[in-house]
Amino acid sequence: MKTKLMELVEQNSLRQETPYFEVGDTVDVHCRIQEGDKVRTQVFTGTVISRKGRGMNEMFTVRRMSGDEGVERIFPLNSPNIADIRPVRSGKVRRAKLYYLRDRVGKGVRLAQRHSKHTVRK
Repeated sequence: MKTKLMELVEQNSLRQETPYFEVGDTVDVHCRIQEGDKVRTQVFTGTVISRKGRGMNEMFTVRRMSGDEGVERIFPLNSPNIADIRPVRSGKVRRAKLYYLRDRVGKGVRLAQRHSKHTVRK
């Protein structure tokens, strides 16, 4: 249970517009990476396999295949290091967590496409 004071403090740090995406969707996550004095943006494209938390603590896990290895990254939704989140396509799933995709390879990793429009939540 959060107090009113904590909610007011967190309200200032929340992202103003979050794109609508669900578990099973393929997303492009644009990350800011700082190397010395330079700041560059790197795109991590993959399937969202889980979302957890809420408010300031909300996180989502994105999985992609890099060669023969599966790579997973956990992103805080409200992090200032995330420049943008762009949904690419919707996946049709019946689970809240897609951890079973870790054991699959090749065409078994593909999800059926669900037709929906991605909009920005305000």
